[in-house]
Amino acid sequence: MFRDRTDAGKRLADALINYKGLPIVVYALPRGGVVLGVEVARALEAPLDLIVVRKIGHPLSSEYAIGAVAENGYVVTNPVETATIDGRWIDRAAAAELKEARRRRALFLRGRSPVEVTDKIAIIVDDGLATGLTMQAAIHEIRRRGPRAVIVAVPVAAEETANDLRPHVDDLVVLFIPGRSFGAVGSYYEFFDQVSDEEVVDLMKSMPHGELGGVRTGC
Repeated sequence: MFRDRTDAGKRLADALINYKGLPIVVYALPRGGVVLGVEVARALEAPLDLIVVRKIGHPLSSEYAIGAVAENGYVVTNPVETATIDGRWIDRAAAAELKEARRRRALFLRGRSPVEVTDKIAIIVDDGLATGLTMQAAIHEIRRRGPRAVIVAVPVAAEETANDLRPHVDDLVVLFIPGRSFGAVGSYYEFFDQVSDEEVVDLMKSMPHGELGGVRTGC
């Protein structure tokens, strides 16, 4: 159990402290992951950027993820869930979510250019992993930017999801993997209020772009 996202971020930063001093870029998944990303980036004295990925919800239950789309248009789906869904519907839903992802990046970053990650270590942070679909899309998006290594770091993850992701990253850091039915990410937090767009904007404004703690990042 984590008190809130700030507590989880501080504890995640402690688990990543061996990366401090290396050429790294921290990426947070909005909105909830940004709270943790700020804590990790500050502790590691690293620049913080966003990787905006949008969930594709089931046509009969929008909160139930059947896929995800990254900013570059890459789509990942759960083939079991999408087998009975019209492919044209999935294409339309993915296009709509891609448009929203790009709108949110413009909103959250207010014209900031992406932090250069070529030949650096990318650490992708979120507040938890349930299905892992959005994280899969995020990993693909980051890989195409040419990092030296990709690290995924989360406070809590479903065991099956963690096992599925491990072959696709250079390191997977999870503080807690429950040995029971996973449920919702929020059930592992005492306080798990929704993070607003305004909070994300304010958090990103608080982080210097390309430079933190006097360490030049080369961007």
